[in-house]
Amino acid sequence: MELRSLYREPERREELTFGALEFHDVFRIFRSGPAETVALRGLDLRVEPRELVALYGPSGSGKSTALHLAAGLDEPSAGDVVAFGRSLARLGEAELATYRAREVAIVFQGGNLWPGLSARENVALGLRLAGRAASRAVVERALEAFELKRRAGQRAGSLSGGEQQRAAIAAAAAREARLVLADEPTAELDRRNEETVLRALQRLREEFGSTVVVVTHSARVADAVDRVIEIRDGVAA
Repeated sequence: MELRSLYREPERREELTFGALEFHDVFRIFRSGPAETVALRGLDLRVEPRELVALYGPSGSGKSTALHLAAGLDEPSAGDVVAFGRSLARLGEAELATYRAREVAIVFQGGNLWPGLSARENVALGLRLAGRAASRAVVERALEAFELKRRAGQRAGSLSGGEQQRAAIAAAAAREARLVLADEPTAELDRRNEETVLRALQRLREEFGSTVVVVTHSARVADAVDRVIEIRDGVAA
């Protein structure tokens, strides 16, 4: 049985009607006393379903702020963030919690896994936290898809940096995350491990149908995606 047969085919309707992720004139202003920091200043962007996109730009340009808004972990000061046709601002608390748990996966620079658990246990726990059955077949085939079969029983803390990132990507694939947000996922890796993680993100899009948005300031990462959205000073350049 092929791995992809364990996963439902994502609905095609959104491909014809709306993007996977849309920002409409989004502002995010952080205030500390009288001081204001404008992280996003009218950001407009659209990411299509099953697209692999890089948000590219220097540190402090607003890329990570945009990622947190897309994940539903923060709210815009003005404007609208829309995921798969739904305005996140209009979701109730329970709906937003379900969106974060079941539809979105975030891969940070590091610290994505429980270090005392094995790679296999991390993927299984991710499934349970998303409210899905931790099927042994789904877990094992996800790990195999990202070349971790032989390391499945190893504690996550003993895996290399590249292996840890691939385990986090395998967890996203296992729980059928429609939107995967990766925040500088290769920043702490050497060139070889960077390439393996980039291939894993490409496979996540190609074989699992996920929409993948990568925040980066690396030109090598930007060269590996379908499309680059350059962000400078809080707007799409």
